[in-house]
Amino acid sequence: MNMRIYKISFINQGKVYELYAETVRQGDLYGFVEIEGLIFGETSSVVIDPGEEKLKAEFGGVNRTIVPMHSIIRIDEVEKRGQSKIIELDSNANVTPFPTGFMPPGKGSDT
Repeated sequence: MNMRIYKISFINQGKVYELYAETVRQGDLYGFVEIEGLIFGETSSVVIDPGEEKLKAEFGGVNRTIVPMHSIIRIDEVEKRGQSKIIELDSNANVTPFPTGFMPPGKGSDT
């Protein structure tokens, strides 16, 4: 039986995070996506990627992370795991964070 692998790209603190995980689903909290079973490269590998090591350190001990839906760029089901990484956004980037105040405040009462 093949394990499903998902590649998740999302914006976090002005950077694009690309992670691989076993499970992605709508969170119990409205407007959030739950990501479980983060997958990183083998620790016995001779070549060590410092970007992936930084992600491993940041998410070390994390069983599940919950990301706001408006931070998600895309979620892909992939055949095999790639390299997890953090991409710095520059002024020429084609990715713009969605405005954080995406739900306008109500006018008056809700009645």
